[in-house]
Amino acid sequence: MKPARILILAVAVVAAGLAGLLAMRLSGTSAPQIAETVIKQPSINVLVSAANLPVGTRLGEDSLRWLAWPEDGVVEGFITEAAQPQAMSELNGMVVRLPVFEGEPIRGEKIADSSDRIMSSLLPAGKRAVAIEISVATGAGGFVLPNDRVDVIMVRNQDDRFLTENVLSNVRVLAIDQQIQESPDGSKAVVGTTATLELTPDQAQVMAVAQQMADRLTLALRSVADAQEADTVAADYLLNGGTKAEIQVIKSGSIVSSPQTQIQPQ
Repeated sequence: MKPARILILAVAVVAAGLAGLLAMRLSGTSAPQIAETVIKQPSINVLVSAANLPVGTRLGEDSLRWLAWPEDGVVEGFITEAAQPQAMSELNGMVVRLPVFEGEPIRGEKIADSSDRIMSSLLPAGKRAVAIEISVATGAGGFVLPNDRVDVIMVRNQDDRFLTENVLSNVRVLAIDQQIQESPDGSKAVVGTTATLELTPDQAQVMAVAQQMADRLTLALRSVADAQEADTVAADYLLNGGTKAEIQVIKSGSIVSSPQTQIQPQ
């Protein structure tokens, strides 16, 4: 580009700038300025989980931490450093009753006292813990885990006919004891042999009778979507000496409906 053209462009730019300044002065306004304002929200330290904590975990200082939480987001039940500065040491050894995820505020309803009786700490008031023997075949292939919901199905042989029915429906699994089992090819798997169920007193009695009557008890795993449904007793007749109950009769591989069959405990 020729020097003359460069000079003409420079003069034009300077003239445009001077014209802009003159216009602003005449109008009494100043050049706009960009101001950045940062508003800091007040916060308060809340006690949260430092890791994912499954049911039965004992709390310790390595599993808890303080986290700055927006003050207007703190709700009743949160443990704050201002209200309980010694909370981490006070909760040491407490038992997790319901799963807690990393970063989740610790709430009183999800933990239990620090007693060595972990199972009794996990039980809600009015509930009973009842154990049932299971295997891979009767425990949904080993996929039944603590906090899952299951149906308990009873199968028994009567007069060369197999009777099957739901003894309990939609009950919560408290725990699964596990042991290492070696397969024929040398690989090892973790297999539960006993499931502990959370039952009402009446359900516990039903289970006690069913374990005496049944040739086999099977746990049928339910969808997590059923967790909000009420747990119901499907075999109330076991508690009153044997009244009518809905059962299914299996004979020669076929199901024969018998919804109002009289059953007497054996």
